[in-house]
Amino acid sequence: MSHVHVHLHVSNLDASRAFYERFLGAEPVKVKPGYVKFLPGMAPINLALSLGEAGAGKTVDHLGFQVESREIVQALLERVKASGLAVREEMDTSCCYANQDKFWVRDPDGVEWEVYNLNHDVDEEASAGAAASTCCTPLARIGKRAQGT
Repeated sequence: MSHVHVHLHVSNLDASRAFYERFLGAEPVKVKPGYVKFLPGMAPINLALSLGEAGAGKTVDHLGFQVESREIVQALLERVKASGLAVREEMDTSCCYANQDKFWVRDPDGVEWEVYNLNHDVDEEASAGAAASTCCTPLARIGKRAQGT
């Protein structure tokens, strides 16, 4: 199986390891001083964490997993909630020219992860308001959090 590789610098390796174990529902496959690697069964990803400092040029807007159905989103949402992580749910939401069921979590360094299913594409005219509101940008997500959504 092929894996997408994502390597993140984290400020606290222990806290990040604990977060990703709970979020991914998997133990790391490699643990070395200053380094942890995950190959979770939920998605074809090779996630590496290194102790380091986030800075200019090392920021990430968000990362995510697209899954095959809303039932999978729901099952993963329930597992992640049961692990005690805070989640933000956005079911049947239209944004970025698509209607999706999704949820978000945030790691200890503030990296947001989105788990979503693409329900259907939304045409340009129907999504024009969404594009104008910049719903796909971090600023819009911050606004939604401030409003409690």
